[in-house]
Amino acid sequence: MRTKKFALNILKFIEQLPNNRVGWTLTDQIVRSSTSVGANYRAVCRARSDKEFISRMGIVIEEADETLYWLELIEESTLLKSISEIGKLKTEANELISIFVASVKTVKNRINNSKS
Repeated sequence: MRTKKFALNILKFIEQLPNNRVGWTLTDQIVRSSTSVGANYRAVCRARSDKEFISRMGIVIEEADETLYWLELIEESTLLKSISEIGKLKTEANELISIFVASVKTVKNRINNSKS
């Protein structure tokens, strides 16, 4: 699953963060948000209704966007000497967000069309 691979790539990436208070804080935040993307997406796949799907997908989008925020913060903070991996992770986060947003729009359009 793409969301799990994303979380695993984040877990590998954070090993580069400094072993100090700032590094620990950023590590904690990005681990929580990136792993939450996959965990909540898994719940989305088991949604019992369109309303539940949209609600849970909203959480997935928020967590993916939060992960993107932490990646941007790490990139701009100059905590790491080499930030080449961040570009790939940011691209993946943006692609996942786009997919999730498109999925929500599709379900909302289907709901609106069925009411007509």
